[in-house]
Formats: sequence, C-alpha cells, structure tokens
Amino acid sequence: MFADISILRVLAIIVDVFLVAFVIYKLIMVIRGTRAVQLVKGITVILTVWFLSGYLGLHTLQWIMQQAVTYGLLAIIIIFQPELRRALEQLGRGRLFQSSTIADEEEVRQSIDHIIKAANYMGKRRIGALISLERETGMNDYIETGITMNAKLTSELLINVFIPNTPLHDGAVILKHNQIMAAGCYLPLSENPFISKELGTRHRAALGVSEVTDAITIAVSEETGGISVTKNGELHRSLDEEALRKLLENELLKQDTNGSSSRWQWGGKKNG
Repeated sequence: MFADISILRVLAIIVDVFLVAFVIYKLIMVIRGTRAVQLVKGITVILTVWFLSGYLGLHTLQWIMQQAVTYGLLAIIIIFQPELRRALEQLGRGRLFQSSTIADEEEVRQSIDHIIKAANYMGKRRIGALISLERETGMNDYIETGITMNAKLTSELLINVFIPNTPLHDGAVILKHNQIMAAGCYLPLSENPFISKELGTRHRAALGVSEVTDAITIAVSEETGGISVTKNGELHRSLDEEALRKLLENELLKQDTNGSSSRWQWGGKKNG
C-alpha cells in the first residue's frame, strides 16, 4: 500500500514538473522573436548581480538589487504589456499551445525570388516601395499599425500593393516567412544625424526599423528607382539584382557549421 502511494506521489511530481516545464516553454515561444527577449536578458543580469553581491558581501549593491527585484513585478507588467496582451489573445483563440509553422529552404528561396522580381519591376518603373522582413525580433507592434493581409507572398501581389494612388501603397509591407502580414504599416524613423540629406522618409524609416529590430528592409526609391537594403543600422544602396539576391541569401539562408546543410533564419530555424 505504501509502495503504491510512493509510486503515485512520484508520478504526480513528474507530471507536475512536466506541465510546468511545458507552460514555461510555451511562454518562451510567445516572447521569442519579440523585443521582450532583450528585456528578459536584462532581468537575468539583474538577478545574477543580486546573487553575486550577496555572495561577495557587497551590501549596498545587494540592497539596490533587492529593491529592483521587489518592485520589479509591477515594472514587468508595465514593460511586457504588449506581450502579455498577445499571450492572452492567443489563449482566448486557442492558439497558445499550437506549434509554429517553419518553412523549408525551398520556400525561402521562392520568397526571395518573389521579393527580387517585385523590387526590380518597381525599380524600373520608379514605383516607391518599402518591404520589411521580420526575423528574430517580432514586429507585431508595427504590423498592428497597418492593414492586416495574412496573404501568401507573390511578386504580383507585392507589386499591386505599391501601385501609386491605391489605398495600401503608402507605408510599409511587413513579411513573415512566406506571408504578407500587413500593408500600409508605419515604421519608426531613424534619428541618426549623419544620414545623407539625399535620403527621404522611406529610407529613414528603413534605417529606423533596422536600428530597433533585426529586420531586413528593402526600399525602392521613387526618384531614382534605386534599390536599397537596411540591416543592423546599415544602409546598402544601389543594389542590382545579383547583389540583392546575394545579400538576401546570405542573411536568410545560413550554412551550418559543417557547411553541409542550410538553416532557416527568417523568423525561425530549421535544421537541414
């Protein structure tokens, strides 16, 4: 009898640990790919400093860290408000425990082909365009400023969005995997004082979003038809088709360390 009770107790503990681990994993998936990841890293640093200050006897630093942790719960609720809201919305829709879809290498290459075809078409006709590719840092805050599309990415649809004097041409298109998430989105403008005066609002927005996220953004100039790409606060101007393809493939298709297979790096990973 006691043996049966012990076995049941052990099973209950295993199930308990498994469920907690699963919930934590799903919560990590909710914030994964958002700016909250950087905030989590900051919290980890604070907790580490708090532990080390106590271990080393640094009482003043320990008191400061203790105050930060004591009032940190309220700060977390305020700071993580968008992520908490998104998690509750997904829970209400029954999507919190669904696995995310990760495209394979062939889909990535097809997406790159569609983007290049659309950019070249618009560049030759001097149709202004702004296309941002979400990667690890989530862009839901910017997607919500535009018109939701959730449409499969094709060059024809991408071109049609930016045709002048149409409802969605003004603003940015945000892509995720092989989907057009939204159009007419507003991106943050760069405040870098060293940006060339030749660049307009479209290029400043492309640079601005690259400074706060790891997105790759393609800007097509209305004045010159030139194609530019921004990433990590850097601007690459006047790219031809070959240079654009090489840049996108280098960023979106990464080789494994052994060089034998590719991994998806556009908003997720997939081992080859």
